Amino acid sequence: MSRIEPAELLNAYCEGVFPMGEDDGSISWYRPKMRGILPVAEFHVPSRFERYLKQHPFELRWNTAFGDVIRGCADRAETWITDAIMDTYEELHRLGFAHCVEVWRDGKLRGGVYGVSIGGAFFGESMFSREPQASKVALTHLQWRLHQRGYLLHDTQWTTPHLAMFGGHEIPCAKYLELLQRAILRKTTFV
Repeated sequence: MSRIEPAELLNAYCEGVFPMGEDDGSISWYRPKMRGILPVAEFHVPSRFERYLKQHPFELRWNTAFGDVIRGCADRAETWITDAIMDTYEELHRLGFAHCVEVWRDGKLRGGVYGVSIGGAFFGESMFSREPQASKVALTHLQWRLHQRGYLLHDTQWTTPHLAMFGGHEIPCAKYLELLQRAILRKTTFV
């Protein structure tokens, strides 16, 4: 099993690189030519989903079940979240760099999202739902917190249809790296 040292992972993020685990236990590193971002200041909540948020309350928690959130994200037929990935991100959480948003209903974890925070940059890693809309609830509250705390960048690595409905899109790597350098120098706190 490959291991990633926390300092190695933080340095990679600062250079625009992120890891993914492979089936054989190895780690591959990526820096796509086009990078997915979710604009923080221009975050768009679709009106239908905004109505849903008001009608279907969940309990939101921050950083109380990080290990459960990352395991929820890994619990699918195909995943890049290997044991080595989980170990490293759980260590980053203990060090105060990795964070999660948790969506609870009736005392059960129903969904969440996790990622890494460096300065004013948040690197979203994965999200999951055990109930329809739970991951969208987590993502929305994450975006609101990033905006409130003055973050400049929410890196999503790639853009999916799920992220696109909230304004997610891709930018060229060179533009991403410029934004990243400004963001990591910004003084912010996630918690």
